[in-house]
Amino acid sequence: MDQHLLVFVMVAEKQNFSRAAEELHMTQPAVSQYIRALEENIGIRLLERTNKYVQLNKAGEIVYHHAKEILGLYTKMQNLVDDLTNKAKGELKIGASYTFGEYVLPHLLTDLQRQYPEIEPSVTIANTATVAELVTSHQLDIGIIEGGFKDKELMEENFAEDSMVIVVSTHHPLALKEMVTISDLENEIWIVREKGSGTREATEEMFHNLLFTPKKKIVFSSTQPIKEAVEAGLGISLLSKWAVQREIINKDLKILHTKGLPFSRQFSMITKSRFQTKALELFIELLRSCESLTFGRGK
Repeated sequence: MDQHLLVFVMVAEKQNFSRAAEELHMTQPAVSQYIRALEENIGIRLLERTNKYVQLNKAGEIVYHHAKEILGLYTKMQNLVDDLTNKAKGELKIGASYTFGEYVLPHLLTDLQRQYPEIEPSVTIANTATVAELVTSHQLDIGIIEGGFKDKELMEENFAEDSMVIVVSTHHPLALKEMVTISDLENEIWIVREKGSGTREATEEMFHNLLFTPKKKIVFSSTQPIKEAVEAGLGISLLSKWAVQREIINKDLKILHTKGLPFSRQFSMITKSRFQTKALELFIELLRSCESLTFGRGK
C-alpha cells in the first residue's frame, strides 16, 4: 500500500497533523515528511495550513478523491488474495440506505457475526444516491438501496420486497377513518425525505399514481425525525412498514388505508467488481436468504 496516500488521507480527514500521527502511530515530523514528499512528487501543494487546522485546496480535493479509490482497490485486492486460504475474514465495507440500514441490517449483521466472527463489517448509512456513488468509487464493497437505480457501471440485483404505507399520529383526525380519500391526502402536510433517497422516490411515485399534489411538503434527511414529526401531529408520511412496525405495535402511529396502498418496492444490492471476497460472497448469500423479509425481527 502507498503509505504516502494513506498518510495524506488521514491528515485530510483529521484536518490536523498531530491527530493523524496519533491515529497512524507515527510521529508528527514523520507525517509532515510524508506529506511534503507527496506534494513534491505530484508537483503542487495539496494542503492549506493554519495554526489550528489543515484544509484541502482544489488540487488536494482531486488527490483525496482518487486516493480513497486507490486505497479501496488495494484493500479489496489484498482481501481477494487472502481468500485463497478459503477462510472468511477481514474487512467488509457495506453501504445501506436509511430504511434498510437502520431497521433491517443490524439483525443481519448479528447473524453474520455469529457465523463468521473474523469478518469485520463497517457500515455507512446514507441515501441511495450517495451509497451508489461510494460503491462506484470502490469505497464500499456493496450497497443496499431502495427502489430502482440505473447505472451501467454497477451490477444490481433485487433481493427482497418492502411494503410502503401512509402513517399518521393516532391522535390525528384521519386516524378515525377506516378509509381515506385522495382529497384527504391532498389537503395534508406531507413529511418527506430529501431528493436522492429511495423513500422520497417512492413518495413521488405514489403522488403520481394517485394523481394528486400535496398542499405542502416538509423535508427531513432521515427517517427517525420523520416518525417523530408525524407522531407529534406535524403531518403524514409514506414510510416502510419496517421503519414503523414498533410505533404501530405501541399505538404511537396508525396506518391509513386508501385505494392503491400499500404498494411494494424492491430492496436491491449493488456492486462494482465481479471479483468478490469470501466475506462479500457470504454476505450476499445472507441477503438472498431473507427474500421475503419475514424473519420476525423487531417485535
